[in-house]
Amino acid sequence: MHITPNNAGLGARVTSIDLAQPLDDAARREVLRALCEFGVLCFPDQDLDAAQLSAFGSRFGELEVNVANMFHAPDHPEVMLLSNMKDDAGKPVGLHDAGQGWHTDMSYSHDIALANVLHAKRVPRRDGRALGATQFRNQHAAYEALPAEVRDRLEGRSAIHDFEKFWDMMRARPGSIRQALTPEQRAKKPPVSQPIFRTHPVTGRRVLYCNPGYATVIEGLDKAESDALLDFLFRHQSEARFLYSHEWREGDVLMWDNIGTTHNAVADYGPDEHRYILRVQVMASLDYAAIAA
Repeated sequence: MHITPNNAGLGARVTSIDLAQPLDDAARREVLRALCEFGVLCFPDQDLDAAQLSAFGSRFGELEVNVANMFHAPDHPEVMLLSNMKDDAGKPVGLHDAGQGWHTDMSYSHDIALANVLHAKRVPRRDGRALGATQFRNQHAAYEALPAEVRDRLEGRSAIHDFEKFWDMMRARPGSIRQALTPEQRAKKPPVSQPIFRTHPVTGRRVLYCNPGYATVIEGLDKAESDALLDFLFRHQSEARFLYSHEWREGDVLMWDNIGTTHNAVADYGPDEHRYILRVQVMASLDYAAIAA
């Protein structure tokens, strides 16, 4: 395995490894350490089916089945299909608007996520240029760059994160096929409280764990102060110095740290510029400090 960091301070390229083969304990430790050090890992030139992607992801934790359960690979409900393509009957084959807005997956859940793993089978292109980039923000660096008075004001405080906030934002967009959440779906993902600052389980460093996709209010503050502080945090983490953008190629497997980053899918491609990606969500269900030791 060869790991080459990007120059951007976030992200690395991992080569000389075939993810279709079972990952042994030494390789799992090396991948986990690199993931949490660099935030985003790209494994180029991979060719995995749904079962193989699931097997790779499950080496790092329990795999989540999305609460909406709209599109998934046959016999693999944990493998979600992200696509703007349609079948011969004109029905969508995947969720076309997944991730379009800055967020951290599963921050709306009591049990948070360690990582996402996406595998690109088809990448939209225009005039030879890849479209549909995925962008990331470094939440380790965002925390460290906060003014001391903001850190002091928010230390020990929590914010409410709500799955419905992001879902309804996406439903409001033109062309959305998302339906309103059912009472049963809503009951599975009620609003939860998350610490605004948390200690990363592998790096041991503090991260800013508060994203505009799901965070709604800071507990214990009046609405005006909560709104002002959230607006500051969201603007702060949006600064260009924290940004890394991944340009996809067919065969890429992209794995990112959901504790130390936020992400956004860029929707700069049309309905005839086809995208098809397999995705698994790895929950933070293991003792990662012990694995990485």
